[in-house]
Amino acid sequence: MTEKQVKSEAVKPYEEDQAKKGQVSTMFNNIAKYYDALNRILSLGIDRSWRKKAIATLKDSQPQNILDVATGTADLALEANRQLKPQKITGIDISVKMLEIGDKKILKQGLDNVITLQEGDSENLPFEDDCFDAAIVAFGVRNFANVSNGLQEMVRVLQPNAKLVVLEFSRPTVFPFKQGFNFYFKYILPFIGRITSKDKKAYAYLYESVQAFPEGQDFVDLLTNIGLKNTTCKKLSLGICSIYTATK
Repeated sequence: MTEKQVKSEAVKPYEEDQAKKGQVSTMFNNIAKYYDALNRILSLGIDRSWRKKAIATLKDSQPQNILDVATGTADLALEANRQLKPQKITGIDISVKMLEIGDKKILKQGLDNVITLQEGDSENLPFEDDCFDAAIVAFGVRNFANVSNGLQEMVRVLQPNAKLVVLEFSRPTVFPFKQGFNFYFKYILPFIGRITSKDKKAYAYLYESVQAFPEGQDFVDLLTNIGLKNTTCKKLSLGICSIYTATK
């Protein structure tokens, strides 16, 4: 395990002794009803384009049975349906409150025959080996209690030669954008998140978890080390986030 993985797994939303997985579930249940609105506001709406670009990497393979890990309120699953029109999308998440919101969005669009959401642990997936022809995850890997275990579980349930797509925050490196963004991310964003969601730690945790996450080449190396091939990393919006792709 790399030093970055150890740091990432040690970062928790709250100060309590409770394990990270339980704290992450509590945090997302706390902020669920504010989550979508805050995403649009705090990212200035750019998060939608990030999801579109992530799903677009699957157009060539046209998967029909997709797993959306840490699906949250199902934004990525809905984008996958819009672009790919697969037969089935299964979303899994440990936050019941987030899933409830996702289910309402799916029902509103009449897609409950295509997209199914269920509560579950991303690091202990309740699926058989080799059963999905694509796996996607947006802004969820850094919340895993054990990053390698979560990734290996996704690999386990993927069919041979199926594609994994990970959309995750990263850290800008271009001056002066790096300095301006870090100030916004560390001070302004947590302040807005705190007064809006009433959770004092959730958006401070966002900054801390991104700083500790093994992004860029470190994450590409991690994907390679667990047996994936054709690994790529594409940075978006001057490095605010990255799309990682790999095949089993």
